Amino acid sequence: MSADESATQELERLLAEAEAALAQTRSAQELERVRVKYLGRKSRVAEVLKTLGSLTPAERAEAGKSANQFKTALEARLEARRKALEAQPAAALDVTLPGRAVVQGRLHPVTQTTEAILALFAPLGFEVIEGPEAELEWYNFDALNIPKDHPSRESFDTFFVEAPSPQPAKGKLLLRSHTSPVQVRVMERRRPPLRIVVPGRVYRPDPLDPSHSFMFHQVEGLMVDDRTSFADLKGVLQQFLQGLFGPKTQTRFRPHFFPFTEPSAEVDIACSACEGAGCSTCGRKGWLEIMGCGMVHPNVFKAAGYDPARVQGFAFGMGVERIAMLTHGVADIRLFFENDLRFLEQF
Repeated sequence: MSADESATQELERLLAEAEAALAQTRSAQELERVRVKYLGRKSRVAEVLKTLGSLTPAERAEAGKSANQFKTALEARLEARRKALEAQPAAALDVTLPGRAVVQGRLHPVTQTTEAILALFAPLGFEVIEGPEAELEWYNFDALNIPKDHPSRESFDTFFVEAPSPQPAKGKLLLRSHTSPVQVRVMERRRPPLRIVVPGRVYRPDPLDPSHSFMFHQVEGLMVDDRTSFADLKGVLQQFLQGLFGPKTQTRFRPHFFPFTEPSAEVDIACSACEGAGCSTCGRKGWLEIMGCGMVHPNVFKAAGYDPARVQGFAFGMGVERIAMLTHGVADIRLFFENDLRFLEQF
């Protein structure tokens, strides 16, 4: 018997074997296993074809013809079996079997913290407003009394967008570096009194480390009428912080500088880890910085079309991730953005 006759007989034997295996299949998965076994790159047929290298050209041609016939025949039988399986009626549902548990999702911890913040301002009459993340220089800087030569306007502190500005007179397009531009946008459209809180993403080209990210979340607040005072600002923020961190939370206001408020302050809370005694969490200071605030600068009112002689207002802003880190004892901001379910399922 010649080598090509031996190969042809082996292919015929494999076809019969494959047909017997197909007859036993009961699912698409079993059908796929048969296909891989007899037609895959490392299949039984491939092993047979590797032995044809020693044949003469005429013998190889005959063996190749047999291999093609085998492939065509088996593919036809596979397709016929697939259709037969699809035509079979579905198995009856056994209602006595226990059901499959449905995995429930949950809100991201940053979303949970944002909603908790907004919920505390709602009873105080603050309305939730959102604004564009792709912002114009005028709203992000000029209208907020930020000087032309301020370092924050440089590319190392702001993401500028390489796209034509929709309003060239108001500067280049950029990714907003804070949520404060929404203050001006709202004041342009509406007259006082105003009470708004503005949640949203902001962007700064900061290096990634345990306390910095190039994208994070803020909540901005603004209140404007004809008699709002710094005492009102302190009262609102103290009520908010005690609602968020507990009724015994101690707060302090430290003088600071922001271009868009005057006077300005940074707000601290007593460290919850050491109750103000000083520990590694608070850098041995006993206090944790939580937000910035102040009375709206007259130049901001002018930019928005308000008369600073007739209105007064305060503004404040906080980082959501920072509050989430303090609330939950998270030491690295990057954990909020890595989508590790082992971390996220704890909240």
